[in-house]
Order: sequence, then C-alpha cells, then structure tokens
Amino acid sequence: MVGPSTYPTQITISNAIGIVQDHAPKGSHEQVSLADALGRTLSQNLESLVDHPSTENSAMDGYACYEADTKHASKESPVFLEVIGEVPAGRSFTGALSRGQAIRIYTGGTVPAGADAILPIEYTQGVERQVAALQPATPRHIRPRAQDLVRGNTYLTAGTVMDSASIGLTAAMGHSIVSVVRQPRVGILATGDEVITPGRPLNPGQVYNANAFSISAMVHMAGGIPINLASVTDNKIALQTAIENASSYDLLITSGGVSMGRYDLVRDLLIEDGVVHFWKVAMQPGGPVMFGNWGNIPIIGLPGNPVSSMVVFLLLGRAFISSFLQCSENIPYYCLQTARAGQDFRASTSKETFHRVRLSSTPNGTTAYTTGNQSSGVLRSMVEADGLAVLKAGSVVSEGDVLSIIPLRPYIG
Repeated sequence: MVGPSTYPTQITISNAIGIVQDHAPKGSHEQVSLADALGRTLSQNLESLVDHPSTENSAMDGYACYEADTKHASKESPVFLEVIGEVPAGRSFTGALSRGQAIRIYTGGTVPAGADAILPIEYTQGVERQVAALQPATPRHIRPRAQDLVRGNTYLTAGTVMDSASIGLTAAMGHSIVSVVRQPRVGILATGDEVITPGRPLNPGQVYNANAFSISAMVHMAGGIPINLASVTDNKIALQTAIENASSYDLLITSGGVSMGRYDLVRDLLIEDGVVHFWKVAMQPGGPVMFGNWGNIPIIGLPGNPVSSMVVFLLLGRAFISSFLQCSENIPYYCLQTARAGQDFRASTSKETFHRVRLSSTPNGTTAYTTGNQSSGVLRSMVEADGLAVLKAGSVVSEGDVLSIIPLRPYIG
C-alpha cells in the first residue's frame, strides 16, 4: 500500500484500472436456484449431466422411414408406405421398422429402430393407413444423440455472467442449483451542503441528488447490491461517522468532496487518516477521482459532477465489481467498438478524453456525432449518448477517420 503522503497522481486510466482491480477483494461463493441466477457470475465450471438429445430424434414433423424406399418419389410418381404407428415428442416406438413401412413422427420424437430418414409432413399425402411420399426422405432431419451436449463435457466456465441463453443451457444440462460469486454490497454516499433528496423544494444553489440514483442503477447493472446512504453535509466529523458506519460494505462509493476545494472533505480524510492508492487520473471528464481505504473498506471517491460520476464509475467502479466477482467478461474500457467520425473530434491536450457521442447507422457503417455540450454537468447528454468516443490525450480525429467507442447501453441500460 502507498502511504498517506506518497500516492500516485495524474495516472493513466489503464494504470488506475489495474490498481483498482489489484485492491478489490475476491467474493466468496454461494449457491442459488437456477430461477435466481440471472445476472449472477458462476464460481465454478458446469458440466452437462446428460447427453442432449438423449436419443436420435426427429427435427421435423413427418414420417420416419427407410431412405432407400423413397429414393425415386416425386409428385408425379409418389411412393406409398404403410403407416404402422406414431411417435410423439419424448416417446419411443417399441417395435422395429421394416422396408416399405413408415411411422408418423413428431418433432423431438425418438427415431425408431430401422429408420434412417425423415419425410417432412408437407411433402406427403395421407391415405388411411398409408402415406404417399411426394419427394425423397432425408437423413438430414435426424438429430444425432448428443448433438448439442455430451455428458461430462464442460459448457459454461467460472466467471460466466448468467444470461437468458446460459440459464437455458444450464437447465438443459440438468442443473437446478448453481454456485455463484456473492454479490458485493456497495454503499453509495453523496456529500455536500448543496445536495438534497429529489421531491423537496429546491433553494437557490441546491441540486438534487442525481448521483446516488444513477450510480445505484449502475452498481445494480454491474452485478452489485447498491445501498443508498443518507447524504452528509460538508462536516468532517459527520462524514467520518458516515464512512465508519459503512465499514461492513465491500465497497463505499462517495460522490463529491475529492477535488481541490476547501470543502472537499473526502479527499482530506483519506489523505490525513486513511490510505490513498491514487488521486487524480489523466482523464476527462472525471479527473479528480480518488481511490483508497478507510480501515478495511475500499473507497472510490467520485467527482460530484454527474457526468464525471457516471463515467468514472463505468471505467473504475465497474472494474472493481468485475474483479470482486471474478468475471471473465471484458470491462468497458477494453470492450471497444469502432465508428467513423461524422465530424472532427479533439481531445484534451493532457488527458485521455471520453467524448459523448450519438451513433448513426449508414450504408457505409456506423458514424459517430457529438451530443453537443460536453460539460460534465450536462447530465442529459448521458441519455442522448450511445457511446463514449475514446480520444488519446492531445489527439485530433478528423471527419471520416476511425474512432474507438465504448458502447453505453450494455452498462447503463
């Protein structure tokens, strides 16, 4: 750990991400029912408990028969087969098929012994206990045993975030309970005399506590459990008490109080009596971010401006939670898309810049345009934006050039 008077400052965003991940504890494991597994992170590999399908089955509604019997079938010259039974989905035919015979079969039904092809229902005409084949049957409509899953094979690995598809796959493999990483409990603490709860009358100079709600939603989307704490005024004793009362959480996120002002008390407390891992990142917006510890609780001090708060959480707060969850998915900073610049973009001379952009699909690909005013206080721009254009410090991207984009919708909804 870095001592209180010797901490890195004005570091790169990639260095800041590395420090945050290095100091994030690893969450313990717990078991949950499959019904409660959406969005949870697997803590161990999952093997299939069964072959799927468990037998050869039909991919079509139709008739199971011998391929050779219908080789020359056509509308002009149909081939007639004797129908000796049927096989609904999930059932088997107890007998065996002979040449010149067919069995009515439904999608998912087990292919009877002797049959080596399926004649789709739309290419037949039924005549009492006979069926007329109007084209040749084909083995392509037979699903082989274990086509999808082989018993004992691993199909989902530790670190997978469970989505709809992986939950369905887990069920198909035969699991009703899965082992997942415990979700981190994240306290969210807004600071400042000017911050008040939405719904109350707003006096001159006051602002509603937007950060607590936006960051709470982002924590939830990142896989954590957000706990909104009562905001505290610019009082060092009150702030210290609030931080100490949050000692049971896995992470405390503060909003405001980390810049250069007289009332930036989160900064003062951590520098004087806590541990500072870094203060200030060479990024725009969000440069004054602080990361440290108060006792055993990690603290990410977000800037108070709402856009800065959201961008810093996206890049650093989500990295902390991802590391806690031991998640195998790339974090946003390393999960980039590309788009053509629809206009010129210019970065800060000394800071990596994250420019809010709208994305427009065109016949030539995706084009990025600014949302307009890039002030860190213009929160509506985060609603209007589809992504953040990543501009290296001092760079200029001309209209038509390729931009790297962090998409926003997967992370902010």
